[in-house]
Amino acid sequence: MKIGIIGAGNIGGNLTRRLSALGHDVSVANSRGPQTLTELAAETGATPVRVEEAARNAEIVIVTVPLKAVPDLPKGLFDEAAEGAVVIDTGNYYPQQRDGRIAAIEDEGVTESRWSERQLGHPVIKAFNATFAQDLLERPRPDGDPDRMALSVAGDDEAAKAKVRALIDELGFDTVDTGGLDDSWRQQPGTPVYGMRGDVEAVTRALEAATPERPADFRG
Repeated sequence: MKIGIIGAGNIGGNLTRRLSALGHDVSVANSRGPQTLTELAAETGATPVRVEEAARNAEIVIVTVPLKAVPDLPKGLFDEAAEGAVVIDTGNYYPQQRDGRIAAIEDEGVTESRWSERQLGHPVIKAFNATFAQDLLERPRPDGDPDRMALSVAGDDEAAKAKVRALIDELGFDTVDTGGLDDSWRQQPGTPVYGMRGDVEAVTRALEAATPERPADFRG
């Protein structure tokens, strides 16, 4: 499958490694240009490209950049993506540490990925935001393994969400459906599932135990 990854930080870099190793045709981009990705490309076989080219012909596009950088991504980013392309948002809002205050999130209660979706102009599925990047490399397990972790996935489009859940299964993790994108606050930073290493049952319980009030550490 053709997959574009925008962002080559911890999550983006490790997804590049894993998805390339699984045989997917991966293009990866960052804000500094493809010349800064030659080492990752040599390691993985992924193709370094400009951000404007990352979604070209891609069936899945993974946007994994700081939330504050989402509005600066090129307009028409998905115009050349494959028909029906699925966009995954891995983003988290860190107002005190990185992103500054975003009024729609703070004052209107818009979920982080709903806000990103509005900036991108394309529906998104929220995934990979609540796990540690290193776990993508170190904790994959075969289906049925008692130590297999589950990742939470939220989104409005059931077919797109199913495609993302199938990809996560291929990566070696189970999934739990958080609900629609307006329910994705259940997997935002500061919730019980954030940073959790649990199975389907544990993750389901954690999502159910979440409350919409944002902890002080994650408020602007």
